[in-house]
Amino acid sequence: MISGIELLLNHCIRYYDRQFVTREKHNKTVVDAINDFLTAYFRSNLVTAEGLPTVLQCAEHVNLSPNYLSDLLRKETGKSTQDHIHHHLLEIAKDRLMGTDQSVKEIAHSLGFEYAQYFSNLFKKKTGFSPSEFRNLN
Repeated sequence: MISGIELLLNHCIRYYDRQFVTREKHNKTVVDAINDFLTAYFRSNLVTAEGLPTVLQCAEHVNLSPNYLSDLLRKETGKSTQDHIHHHLLEIAKDRLMGTDQSVKEIAHSLGFEYAQYFSNLFKKKTGFSPSEFRNLN
């Protein structure tokens, strides 16, 4: 009985993974749609009004479940949905650090962070530099 259930589950996993390969063209449009959504979200005033975009918001934008979207993005790009959000966030943060004289706290607040320390920790974790170090090096 157990081996039969294991066989069934293995087939389900293979079928689930195979759909990412057979729907490759559709998957690329989903990746592009997520990137466009995140770019538009961070350029608008939604960040200051509503905070950072969530995985659920991204998934709803492309009419997928959050888990399925993360699996799809991981298969296509090697990064999860949260990693995509952080990537867009950090690119805008780098631009603001280099292009403005705003303090790190002001930049963090404008990007939807309630606490600047969380922004600094995320920035250092992803880039290897604190926001101040990054500004001084460049």
